[in-house]
Amino acid sequence: MKTKITLLFTLLFLGLNIGFAQQDEESMTKLSIFHEYVKAKNYDAAYEPWMAVRNKAPKFNIAIYADGDKILAHKIKNSTGAEKVSFIKDLLKLWEERVTNFPSKTKKGEYAAKGCQLMYDNREALGKTKEELYECFDAAYELDKATFTNPKSLYTYFSLMVDLYDAGKKPAKDLFNKYDDVVEKKDEEVKNYSEKLNKLIAKEDAGTELTKKEKSYKKSYESYLKAYDQISGSIDQKLGDRANCENLIPLYRRDFEENKGNAIWLQRAAGKMSEKECTDDPLFFEMVNAYHELSPSANSAYYLGILKDKEKKSSEAIAFYEQAISLEADDFKKAKLYNRIALKLKARKSYSKARSYFRQALKLNPSNGRPHLSIAAMYAASAKNCGDSNFNKRAVYWLAADEARKAGRVDPTQKKNAAKSVANYLAKAPSKSEIFSEGNAGQTIDIGCWIGASVKVPKL
Repeated sequence: MKTKITLLFTLLFLGLNIGFAQQDEESMTKLSIFHEYVKAKNYDAAYEPWMAVRNKAPKFNIAIYADGDKILAHKIKNSTGAEKVSFIKDLLKLWEERVTNFPSKTKKGEYAAKGCQLMYDNREALGKTKEELYECFDAAYELDKATFTNPKSLYTYFSLMVDLYDAGKKPAKDLFNKYDDVVEKKDEEVKNYSEKLNKLIAKEDAGTELTKKEKSYKKSYESYLKAYDQISGSIDQKLGDRANCENLIPLYRRDFEENKGNAIWLQRAAGKMSEKECTDDPLFFEMVNAYHELSPSANSAYYLGILKDKEKKSSEAIAFYEQAISLEADDFKKAKLYNRIALKLKARKSYSKARSYFRQALKLNPSNGRPHLSIAAMYAASAKNCGDSNFNKRAVYWLAADEARKAGRVDPTQKKNAAKSVANYLAKAPSKSEIFSEGNAGQTIDIGCWIGASVKVPKL
């Protein structure tokens, strides 16, 4: 009897294994078929074998979900009405299935945000309200902020908040808090991709050619930085005058007593007032001092420098700005501080000092082209004062053009601005006929005054 039972279990075990093997073989065959169709972009042919594997063995291979994205995206694009809605809902379901079946290979925030964006893009067909869509994005953001990084989704998230505020469904406090959340997240991602790009730029500057893989990475990093730069302007444009001093000051004055022991609140509020030029109001002074006393930091020291600037105490302002730099440990944030201080010095026409700060910013974050453009603008503004002849004064524009070119080379977000600046400066530089008349083609001109540099006259 015991032998019979053992034999029975053995046969059952073998039968199950044979069954699993047949299932695996069948699934592998169909997976191979739909994957080849997807590679050939024949999504309609891929649909049936893909659905068979998806339904029968949803944990069989991650390709079910990677290829499924493409197959359903094609179906959505090429359908209408109820059929299109059905495919949209199925794609949402597919992403949920991916989270369930391949959690270690699925970024929760990314896929939750993708789902919200898909619903937003098809909100009329799905009958989704702005409140529902905002709650979707908000839940995705809270679920996994680290992987909620898509530029388009970040903008949509904030745009919905503004729309709800305008409709009287969200208070100003929530609007400004969400603005800070989204901008801080955008800044984190800009820092992330800038630091990656900086390493590749340093390699190129050292004369080492990038590998094929590195060139691909560089293109990807530049693409993300351009996208974040675009949404940065769109977010500020969407916020518009809703965050003007008339709105900010009463709101922050009302909440100041309750939050004067909250360093994060003070930092955000002081930052917003500084950004929107609300620094003349006494509240800014109270905020900055409370913030610095509570949590001395690079930001608080910088804001104290602004106060000293307002008092026309330039040397004390610079001392606080230097303190801000010394307190900042993060190179990317330190580069931003150098640039902000340099812009203030540039506005005062303290060009030599400003250039040294801009160069420090470039040293720490070489993929930011804006300091190059600022230096170029200062050169151009000094053209009439630097040089011992009309020709040599206008030669300064060649130097400005050279500096502007650097911005376009290192910074994907500034290529158009750099090209416009270069064209503008070259139009003001000596023409070919003037170079011919001067007879100095190929020679080097030393430029004096604060610039202290030289530029080579172009050869004819």
